[in-house]
Amino acid sequence: MGTLLRFAPSPTGALHLGGLRTALYNYLYARKTAGKWILRIEDTDRARTVPGAVEGIQTALEWAGLQYDYGPGKPGPHGPYFQSERLDLYHSYADRLLDSGHAYRCFCSADKLAATRERLARTGSNSTYDKACLHLTEEEVARKVRAGEKFIVRLNDGRLPVRPPGYDLVFKSLKDAHASLPTDPVLLKSDSFPTYHLASIVDDHEMGITHVVRGEEWLPSLPLHLDLYACLNLPPPQFAHLPILLNPDGTKMSKRKGDVHVLDYKKRGWEPSAVLNWLALAGWGVQDASTSSSHKQAPDSTTLMSMDEMIRNFDFSVLTHRRSVLDPAKLEYINKHHLMRLMATPHGLRTLAERTRLHVREARPESPHTELPYLEKVISALQGRITKLSDVPSLGSFFFVDPDYSSPEALKMRQSLPSQIYNTVVAGLASRLCSAEIPWDAARLSGLLHDEQAKTSMKQKEYMTILRHALTGMKTGPSVADILDVLGPERSLRRLQAAMS
Repeated sequence: MGTLLRFAPSPTGALHLGGLRTALYNYLYARKTAGKWILRIEDTDRARTVPGAVEGIQTALEWAGLQYDYGPGKPGPHGPYFQSERLDLYHSYADRLLDSGHAYRCFCSADKLAATRERLARTGSNSTYDKACLHLTEEEVARKVRAGEKFIVRLNDGRLPVRPPGYDLVFKSLKDAHASLPTDPVLLKSDSFPTYHLASIVDDHEMGITHVVRGEEWLPSLPLHLDLYACLNLPPPQFAHLPILLNPDGTKMSKRKGDVHVLDYKKRGWEPSAVLNWLALAGWGVQDASTSSSHKQAPDSTTLMSMDEMIRNFDFSVLTHRRSVLDPAKLEYINKHHLMRLMATPHGLRTLAERTRLHVREARPESPHTELPYLEKVISALQGRITKLSDVPSLGSFFFVDPDYSSPEALKMRQSLPSQIYNTVVAGLASRLCSAEIPWDAARLSGLLHDEQAKTSMKQKEYMTILRHALTGMKTGPSVADILDVLGPERSLRRLQAAMS
């Protein structure tokens, strides 16, 4: 049997970056091992379910290019893929635990449970329940059930079978952590819905999941999950718990706090390939000193990787168990260089031009300069300056509309440039461009500019600043030769003449 993984979010809000990284690692390992992965919706907490959340999760995964093999909208042999549609299955496993004495029904009311917890805490006990209902006779239990009394099903933690100690592919050998678990954890709630603990282990077994890759927040629950596998005499899957991602200020990332929603990154124009690259490297730690020198090395935190490269290089052994801060500056660097990779191929450049046209039309609806070949030249000229495609209309505004010489930036530039020298330089270039047939490309225009500057006593920076003002009205941008090349002869001459008027 091949590897089978699952990404199992709860529909309690928008998919956040931590969830996307978990989905990515599931995807990478499934593809690396020629396996499959499932999208399973864990919707058993009905009170917290948010309408539209499932569709939002699917949209975010689709934007990121993480196509799951089975799940909502993709029927397969493991369905249904919503836990709310699998209740009979959880009840049958709960009955097995009840029949074997590994679980029991608890009829205590919420008020009584709260009072019990307070009483135990006052005595200094670490217990959270006094096991009162464990001692009910079969007849008492049957009478309460017939009377319609509500109950929950608890695990009897006093009758746990002996099992091997826990092991995690990231955190390695684990210490016993039963002391951190509640007394006799709840498996089935009074509304007949299972808790995460029961539902997840039942589904992972029934679906044939071989590797459970999930967030570190579930690591304290691993002893309970292994206990359940042992009580049911089921073989557990392998586990890999991923260290928590932190905000830049060191706080825990949460779907209810901070700038972490995946679809917000889509709206702001980040490249999905760059976001995945950034997330993959968050926690892709350094090699363990205890491993052999032949062991796989972890990439640097700003290594550029395509999806194929991430799949080829992914390895649980190089994931750090330390929590990782998501550094926005690293995303900017990675995004810029992913764009540059795309610009290097004709197909990639055309794709970027098509997407840039949407941003230009939105930001500069009055501009007629949105032909794809023209936009390709604009993008190439701005190469190395573009962090996101949505930056193009502002970084290269002069490519789409005429310069605004009355802007504060243009006026400040003009004040530092003596009028006589300014007009001489601009008129000289305009005259040269009019006087001869010049092959219009950046390399030849660069040579022409060098010749024209040599006729003056000006330094190159001073000379080019005058022309940059005349052509763009902005202090920074591509080289003057590149600007002339993109604008073309007619628009370039028109601007030079307008700057002198």
